[in-house]
Amino acid sequence: MAILDVTDQNFAKETAEGLVLADFWAPWCGPCKMIAPVLEDLDKELGEKVQIVKLNVDENQETAAKFGVMSIPTLLLFKDGNVVDQVVGFRPKEALVDLVNKHA
Repeated sequence: MAILDVTDQNFAKETAEGLVLADFWAPWCGPCKMIAPVLEDLDKELGEKVQIVKLNVDENQETAAKFGVMSIPTLLLFKDGNVVDQVVGFRPKEALVDLVNKHA
């Protein structure tokens, strides 16, 4: 699957079914830029298990506030619309693979 850019308007719909990893990020955030290629690799490796979505917190503050996102990057793992795990800050791909596999 391809990584989707989501907004306040479609976030709930895109995280409602299956396993979804949501990346809360901003263009000015250094660690967000570092994790982007890691998420691309993760998508190539585990795309059949998990959908990855990206939410720009500068443009979509409502959703970020709803989930209490205070630091970025924040990754929330949703299973059928419910948050089942959370990671704040940069993590290597192996840690994210473990995170997804734990809930897949």
